Amino acid sequence: MNDTIAATLATQDAPASSQFAPPGWLANPHVQSILPSLKLRRPLLARRARKLLACAEEQILDCGDGVRLLGHYSRHAEQAPAKDLIVLLHGWEGSADSLYVLSLGSHLFERGCDVFRLNFRDHGASHHLNQDIFHSCRLDEVLGAVRRIQQQHPQQRLSVAGFSLGGNFALRVAARAPAAGIRLERAVAVCPVLRPHSTMDRLESGPYIYQQYFINKWKRSLRMKQQLFPQAYDFSSILAQRSIRTMTQILVERYSDFPDLDAYLNGYSIVGDALSSLAVPGHILVALDDPIIPSRDLQDLANSPHLHIEASNNGGHCGFMDRLNGESWADRQVARLLGLKDQ
Repeated sequence: MNDTIAATLATQDAPASSQFAPPGWLANPHVQSILPSLKLRRPLLARRARKLLACAEEQILDCGDGVRLLGHYSRHAEQAPAKDLIVLLHGWEGSADSLYVLSLGSHLFERGCDVFRLNFRDHGASHHLNQDIFHSCRLDEVLGAVRRIQQQHPQQRLSVAGFSLGGNFALRVAARAPAAGIRLERAVAVCPVLRPHSTMDRLESGPYIYQQYFINKWKRSLRMKQQLFPQAYDFSSILAQRSIRTMTQILVERYSDFPDLDAYLNGYSIVGDALSSLAVPGHILVALDDPIIPSRDLQDLANSPHLHIEASNNGGHCGFMDRLNGESWADRQVARLLGLKDQ
């Protein structure tokens, strides 16, 4: 880590006892990045998340301008509502049922929080709800969803937490919350996308497994969208590509109002002044060995008294696993940052 990044991280306030220290066999960044999403973990996680899932209520939120987003609301059965309601945001081509979302959701639910797992447009089983396709600059509708959730549960303290692209959205929601009429307590982002140009460079130049993973999931999503709205979409030219950059460029040129790829990627960047308006605590958990999010971009975040960064040498991309079963270190850290004590 260079001196500039070290200075940027000088504000981190995590107690030494909470620092991430995985066993040696789990320290590899690629193991950390891949293991949490392996399907073989789902049966184990389903047992942990059974209470969260048993009471989950599917909801379709009116987000304004005709946009509808799908979510899953889990509340405790007590007559009085829980003090805290946490909105969880998944990463790109994930969903409200992604393993990392279920892991954090069940951990927070066990600690007495109500949990709302929100799907972005065209994620999860929601492709049919809106004709226009998802892109990462659709912040207004996520703000609309969070505002609607608060309107439905006005007595509860509302916070938002997200992973990767969801972490990027969580911080942008926090920065825009006051102007959008949302009373947000805080936002926590695990390995958020910082500078989209850098993440795309990493995906294209790094180990092929990451780019191929996202390409396969994205193509599956585009095929589903095309099947649902054949009169609006013919993605054949995009589906023929083998590069995320080229796929994104074609999508931007044909199906967005952005003049070019650079304008689109800059549109959801959170470096520079993007987070300078934060008026509530915003917390970032990052791993310096993240193979997808370059740590060098941390030095370009806004210098805000409300923005706090906690960096670990290890953890990979949204990994932070220090055991094969049970909650992750990131789950425990998010709970701590939300002010929840271990039980």
